[in-house]
Amino acid sequence: MLRRNFKHIARNPTSVFNAVLMPVVMMLMFVYVFGDAFDVGVDYIDYATPGLMLMAVCYGLGATATSVNSDMTKGIINRFKVMDVSRGAVLTGHVVASVLTNLVAIAALVGVAFLLSFSPSAGFLDWLGVVGIVVLLGFAAGWFTVALGLSAKSPETAGLAAVPLVMLPFFSSAIVPAEMMGPGIREFARYQPFTPIIESLRGFLDGAPATGDVVAALAWCVGIALVGYLWASSTFTKRA
Repeated sequence: MLRRNFKHIARNPTSVFNAVLMPVVMMLMFVYVFGDAFDVGVDYIDYATPGLMLMAVCYGLGATATSVNSDMTKGIINRFKVMDVSRGAVLTGHVVASVLTNLVAIAALVGVAFLLSFSPSAGFLDWLGVVGIVVLLGFAAGWFTVALGLSAKSPETAGLAAVPLVMLPFFSSAIVPAEMMGPGIREFARYQPFTPIIESLRGFLDGAPATGDVVAALAWCVGIALVGYLWASSTFTKRA
């Protein structure tokens, strides 16, 4: 299942662009076009990279939702049912492919960030923390996106269902601190799930992670993964 999903991703230039190249384009745009407009107290590339890492996870979700829905609506699942294929492998293959694609996208993003003078203070254990948060986030977002794809009526609506997840980072501390936002948006940015995840990544990259942010990030990721898994499993059982 994993090999199959990777082949589908590689054969779709739009998916490759959205998942791997779009985050790099966003980094170049924010750093070179808007970076000087934000006074965040540090070099903007150092501030923005953690948020852009989260965006890199989100930009690949639309392709996952569309792929899952296509399998369901085009009858591929019915073919798998008469083959020696585990029912769980069908969904898990999509999730693992999504996580591995996220890791490739973030590796490309961080490589470009270093070329743009990104200078983290993270040690070896801090980098392990970054990888752990990224993998857990990708796992949680993957299951939630699979659930969205299974619940949608068509591949087109499945792709649209993932749009809020792509937009949500813009209303967090990814681009600017929440304190710089207007009333209402500021409070939303502080308490939405992506902000503690971004702040935990920022803390690890600075070499001084805050326990509160890390605990909140882990709690959100585990909660989203659990909801996504239960929702996906239930929907898959009903539709398949």
